[in-house]
Amino acid sequence: MKHILLIDDDVDICLLLSRFLGSKGFKISISHSGKKALETLKKDKIDLVISDFRLGDMDALEVLNKMKDLSMEIPVIIITGYSDIKIAVNVIKMGAFDYVTKPLFPDEILHTINRALDFKPDEVKQQNSSGIKTKNQSSTNLNDSFVITDSKESKELFRQIDLVAPTNYSVIIFGESGTGKESVAQNIHARSSRKDKPFVAIDCGALSKELAGSELFGHEKGAFTGALTVKEGNFETANGGTIFLDEVSNLSYDIQVSLLRVVQERKLKKIGGTKEIDLDVRIIVASNENLYEACQKGNFREDLFHRFNEFSINIPALRERQKDIMMFANHFLNKANNDLSKNIIAFSEEVQECFLSYHWPGNLREMQNVIKRAALLTDGDLVQSKSLPFEISNSSKIIFPGQNISNSTQEKNPNSTSLKNIGLEAEFTTIMSVLKQVNFNKTKAAKILNIDRKTLYNKMKAVNII
Repeated sequence: MKHILLIDDDVDICLLLSRFLGSKGFKISISHSGKKALETLKKDKIDLVISDFRLGDMDALEVLNKMKDLSMEIPVIIITGYSDIKIAVNVIKMGAFDYVTKPLFPDEILHTINRALDFKPDEVKQQNSSGIKTKNQSSTNLNDSFVITDSKESKELFRQIDLVAPTNYSVIIFGESGTGKESVAQNIHARSSRKDKPFVAIDCGALSKELAGSELFGHEKGAFTGALTVKEGNFETANGGTIFLDEVSNLSYDIQVSLLRVVQERKLKKIGGTKEIDLDVRIIVASNENLYEACQKGNFREDLFHRFNEFSINIPALRERQKDIMMFANHFLNKANNDLSKNIIAFSEEVQECFLSYHWPGNLREMQNVIKRAALLTDGDLVQSKSLPFEISNSSKIIFPGQNISNSTQEKNPNSTSLKNIGLEAEFTTIMSVLKQVNFNKTKAAKILNIDRKTLYNKMKAVNII
């Protein structure tokens, strides 16, 4: 059994990493300071060191130097923050095997650990002489479904996942579109006793009213016109494992009635069938609207809501996780590098400012698509603002849903009581509304506004949109 020493003054990070690596068959020791780590290295046989760069009493460079003084030839992996590219270069030059930037993704760090444990000294010399090795060269099989970051929002999210995963509770996951509700559901399943059984995800918004019953519960041959064979439903497929119902509030009232019986009795009948099938399935549902409020409006059955609501998790929107924004951005950049075989190192300061000020209405899903596009358009080492979509590079000039329009326009035009300024504000609001409606396609926007494209450009310039 390989023995790994974790060095980090963050107790939560150590706990999460030790649990994950322990489940993969490694023996784990933990030190919360450089001094304690060196004592452990002297007395125990350690095969690999994983150290945060910034420790309470010293940094990782000092640890590396002291290990060199003691002639310890142990591979070391350094954990760095998203802004520590220069530090990454230094630790590689000082003899570290590799560096991993936050957030930490288990498949990625496990791959790096296995490479480090299998390394040969001549390979390390060749690697160090070549200077910095960008992360996409050392990372394969990156996994979006598990993220460890330093923010209190992330720590609370994973505390709740850790708490509910070992149980058989039904779970409701709330969160805006694109926040990663399915990833959270996958994490709950992967950390439960059902992890070796099926995980079946269904987008309830994509199920037609006519076919929803057949998709969820299955049907017998001849049950309705077009039922030419016996069909196994999603619940039967997930038997023994976990079923995830995304946007569950989109299910029709009739399907909600059938679903209530399945949840209560843990039995189902296929459409047109008479035989009852026993079910042992964990149910996780997700919604981008508050299901309790949907019950009050009569759009969702209250008894079904209470059956599901044994435990609930609320995923904050990306704009509410300022500390995580650049960490996620770096992860998606690494993925884009992998997919495109590129070598982009980081984002320019201007791009970082754009990302931190943007509203991210599409959350993580939007960010991933933005970065894929930006990586494709980038030729150099840094992603520049010219590679970003208009609405992100000009985010300070755009009013998003939920923002205070009057305050924003007042800041732009302090003398907004004049007739001219009132007219400009009206034009600004109208143009922005149409641009967002057509996803910032200026040709379509000009057509809707009944003006030509050149006039639209002039008006956009007049109200400071470009």
